[in-house]
Amino acid sequence: MSSTPVRRRSRRPLSSWSVSVVGCWVLGTAHADNSQMVSAELASAETAITVEASAHSARMSTLRLRGTAPWANSVDEALPVQVELRGSEQPVRWRLDRQASQIGSRQIQFVYLADSPRLRLIWRWRVRGRQGPLEHTILIQNLGRDPVGLPLLPSLRFDWMIDPRSALERFWVEKGADTPSSAGTHRDALRDGDAWIGTSSTYARPSANEAREMIPYVLVDEPDGARRGWYVGIEFSGRTRITLERDGASLRGEAGLNPVPGPYRTRLQPGETFATPTTFIGAFSGGPDGAGNIVRRWVRAVLNNPRTLRDPSYPLLVNNSWGSGMAVDEALARRMIEESARLGLEMFHLDAGWFRGVGDWQADPAKFPHGIATIADYAHQHGLRFGLWIDWTQAGTSQEPGALTLDNPITRDWLVADPPAAWKHSEPFKGITIDLGVPAAAAWATRELERIVVEYHLDMLEHDGYLVAQGSARTDHAATAPESGTLRVYEDSGFLWADGSNSTDVSYHATRAYYGIYERLRAHHPDLLLEVCNDGGRMVDFGSAAHGDYFSITDTYDPLSNRRAFFDASYVLPPAMLESYVQSWPAPRIENFRYLLRSGMLGWFSLMLDSSLWSPEQREEARAQFALYKSMLRPLIREADVYHVSARPDGVRWDGIEYFSPGRHRGVLYAFRGTVPDQPTHRFRLLGLNPAGRYRARFQDQGTAADRMLSGQSLMQEGIEVALPWPQSSELVFLEQAR
Repeated sequence: MSSTPVRRRSRRPLSSWSVSVVGCWVLGTAHADNSQMVSAELASAETAITVEASAHSARMSTLRLRGTAPWANSVDEALPVQVELRGSEQPVRWRLDRQASQIGSRQIQFVYLADSPRLRLIWRWRVRGRQGPLEHTILIQNLGRDPVGLPLLPSLRFDWMIDPRSALERFWVEKGADTPSSAGTHRDALRDGDAWIGTSSTYARPSANEAREMIPYVLVDEPDGARRGWYVGIEFSGRTRITLERDGASLRGEAGLNPVPGPYRTRLQPGETFATPTTFIGAFSGGPDGAGNIVRRWVRAVLNNPRTLRDPSYPLLVNNSWGSGMAVDEALARRMIEESARLGLEMFHLDAGWFRGVGDWQADPAKFPHGIATIADYAHQHGLRFGLWIDWTQAGTSQEPGALTLDNPITRDWLVADPPAAWKHSEPFKGITIDLGVPAAAAWATRELERIVVEYHLDMLEHDGYLVAQGSARTDHAATAPESGTLRVYEDSGFLWADGSNSTDVSYHATRAYYGIYERLRAHHPDLLLEVCNDGGRMVDFGSAAHGDYFSITDTYDPLSNRRAFFDASYVLPPAMLESYVQSWPAPRIENFRYLLRSGMLGWFSLMLDSSLWSPEQREEARAQFALYKSMLRPLIREADVYHVSARPDGVRWDGIEYFSPGRHRGVLYAFRGTVPDQPTHRFRLLGLNPAGRYRARFQDQGTAADRMLSGQSLMQEGIEVALPWPQSSELVFLEQAR
């Protein structure tokens, strides 16, 4: 083995390599003989992995936090050993194609071929950001003339060899869904014999005795010392899961598509490519916030739309019409636009209630006689952007020309199931989901969204409802048909559902179609903002983060629910993406009113109430808080590190969130006092500061007399005391490092 590193800049086939690569540094040896293992290393600023390819299999062999000892993996990735061809199972024999395989400084891919049936498999790792995790995808291409049925292929498999005596902890967070639960954030001891499964989809409706769905991300760390550990996430909005099982010296798991219900099968037509949901893996120190600050920076740099991030007004201050529900009309919209401009808000968001009917996305002529574009133009004349709600995958009963209707035999076949006789809308904004995996349905949605954006002069488009089909009763859609005896068609929460053995495959194809529709829409309208709402916060995931600009994180809008949903999601996603809707809430004192507003101002802020009912004092206070958000809070929300400096909010005790930007040398502590009557003060121990630095702490509401200069060491070890005489009140403590 050579001891002298050699710099390489190009990607070359393995047959021409006699070395293996660490990032873009060459260190090792590989031989042309197929019996020999090819080994290579890929790294970001924090994380390094070693990957290996043999003649018939591949694996990630080690993972390490750079500068520390690696975790060793003992299991190969599962390449399909058999597929379905012409109605029967056929074994698959893979061989490594060294000529087509490549090792580069930013990407490694090993290519495997099979002769019967003719298939190509690409086993790919890449690093897209200077910092952050590494991404892994497996692609299978059908090179033959017949369709092939593929079994479930996990995106990532691992079996770390661990010290059976070591203490480990598992961390994951729930989606806000309709209402954040009382738990939300889970940090549990990972003991010998423990087995855990976390699932994610876009439509779960958990009951009291069901497990909550996760944002598809889990980390494992060592609770002592530097809190070193690793994390895994999935960049996909369909049905996915992550598993962990600890058994003696083994910690094994998988990440990828959810095999339940099953048995899973997907159909790959000649010339088509199946891609597993991309997973990412990284190493860190510093516990969940240490990992979170790495992942949030990576999401901004790699997944988010760069044009959105360059917009200095992102995230926006928004006025949303849903405080009036379906009663919105042209006169109310115009009044709200005028009020928004007076308050200093930046976008008017017209929510549900503007359309003729579900699936018939034309203006209701009785409510909006002059159409939607005139409302958008009125917003623009007042210096505001204009956003619109639409549930564009829902079909309804409208008989108007061009509507997505149940009665049209063509569009009816796009539905996930035939509706019961005399089916009616349970609510005026709910219909029956179409399967976007049907190419004709996706083509219709592409055309309809393009029309809506152009004709209605949109700056922002919000999607809602259940965008990705849960399952399908159809036998002629892109996904495989449900196996006999597994299908269930039922109504729940006003929607028609189908669930069967093919549900994961249905959601896979629908998710891919959704991504393609939004990629084309964004290519045509690069400055269009896209809000991801899926009957509340059910679609909060990394795949959506790559295709939308911000999330509705919960469907419950009181101060506590907003802070809980933000507390959870901000462990893994950028705060600027996390939208809180602020609804009417009792605020007898101005301190309570600030508490209401600030509980929604931790990230993206959307007002959803009748501000004309505010008192003059409240109106003036709102203008002041919105101005403060623009000048002081938004720059930190956009780019600062985030620290969870309290227990999760419970509405009773104190809770807080800290932002600090090392580049700006500035930060802020959001402090909230709960309902407990006998705790007028609380001390917050801050994080992420320079122990040797000096920091000026300025209390926004208490005036300059309360300002003080404190050392970083004191702020992190002893903390800073905040005094609030009134329950359900708040304070902002701004920090500036002396230079």
